[in-house]
Amino acid sequence: MDYPGNLFVVAAPSGAGKSSLVKALMELDQGVRPSISHTTRAARGQELHGREYFFVGTEEFEAMVAEGAFLEWAHVHGNRYGTSRHAIEQRIAQGGDVILEIDFQGAMQVKQIFANAVLIFILPPSWEELRSRLHRRGEDTPDVIETRLQNAALEMAQANQFDFVIINELFERALFDLKSIVHAQRLKYSAQRRARAATFEALHIV
Repeated sequence: MDYPGNLFVVAAPSGAGKSSLVKALMELDQGVRPSISHTTRAARGQELHGREYFFVGTEEFEAMVAEGAFLEWAHVHGNRYGTSRHAIEQRIAQGGDVILEIDFQGAMQVKQIFANAVLIFILPPSWEELRSRLHRRGEDTPDVIETRLQNAALEMAQANQFDFVIINELFERALFDLKSIVHAQRLKYSAQRRARAATFEALHIV
């Protein structure tokens, strides 16, 4: 089904700067809003239930999976993450744009359901910089960091499945690239045709 709004899907290995870029984009562009995922992991730092994530128990998460409540869900670093299908459909049906931060497995699932979804992959400039970023953020033990780096190799091998790739070497440049993708998508014929259907009809463009 075609919707007037756009669905942007951003994936990246841990430490590539995905969350920072998406947050900065939404501060600049009020038309792009997030979809808040459900997760079984514990809240970190200042995270709040209903703001960064909906934090739920494993049993509740599995019940939602059985009900078909998720657009996509996956096991990531020992925890479960899922995206509410209803919440996304509701916003893009109203003409709004939604941006998802999910892993590459989830991105592939989303593309199967929403053919018009725009898939964006964020890469670090080097392995050394990725390792340094994971250490600097101070959220994980050395063992967890090594696991994240091992997973990163598998995740980055999937970058060729995405529509766009951004190398986050200089944050300001990477943010400009992300903004450019969002703006360009809104100007595509198919997107304009969905979003401005009345205008196209008035101009007799089928």
